[in-house]
Amino acid sequence: MTFKFLKDFKDFAVKGNMIDIAIGVIIGAAFNRVIDSLVKQIFMPPLSLLTDDVKLENKNWVLREAVLQGQEVLHEEVAIGYGALLESGIDFLIIAFTVFLMIKAMNSLKKKADDPENTTVPTPKDIELLSKISDLMEKQVALFEKK
Repeated sequence: MTFKFLKDFKDFAVKGNMIDIAIGVIIGAAFNRVIDSLVKQIFMPPLSLLTDDVKLENKNWVLREAVLQGQEVLHEEVAIGYGALLESGIDFLIIAFTVFLMIKAMNSLKKKADDPENTTVPTPKDIELLSKISDLMEKQVALFEKK
């Protein structure tokens, strides 16, 4: 039982699936950093202007104020941080829209590749030359066989 499991895992890893997954994770992490930067550096500053220069990620709904006694905090503030949720929602919308555009572009390219009317690929010169040589050799063979 254990050997079959290990053999199946080895087949899975060797056939490239693990490498494909690793590449996907690496590209996904890099893509996440780009989107995170896009949201924080491009989209959030204008939204911050609309909210009186308060960063959206700092927006929260305070359920209980912090209780202080001098410099000592007796009770921490209890708040619902809806700003971070909104920022994550904007991240999600940008990522979803970007993935949608990428899939749409890939489907368009695939449709062009699968189009039966799009089969007019010019024959390379060397193939044309080889075809002519082959035709001439066939003619010479036919003439030789007639003699």
